Amino acid sequence: MKRPTTSLLAAALALMSLSPLAIAEDANSLPMINGEVKKVDESAGKMTIKHDAITNLDMGAMTMVFKASDPAMLKDVKPGEKIKFSADKVNGQITVMKVEKAK
Repeated sequence: MKRPTTSLLAAALALMSLSPLAIAEDANSLPMINGEVKKVDESAGKMTIKHDAITNLDMGAMTMVFKASDPAMLKDVKPGEKIKFSADKVNGQITVMKVEKAK
């Protein structure tokens, strides 16, 4: 009976040992999604985006509020701007990992 517990502990320790570099590389591999900024709330660290489907999260197109992985990115976007962004689930919250103005 102790083997499953040991295996789970080993897996948890392996996940916790991921370096910030490995996490950043993973964020760069996420798909870039087309969107339009609807609202920016710097005090809450969030932005509202009307977006196309987010394939890596199996989420259809909609308008929703996202947490910003880095609050500094909120200074670079304004309501009405067309953007490309990547999103992922971080600590149970859908989070914008990267954002850039659409060309």
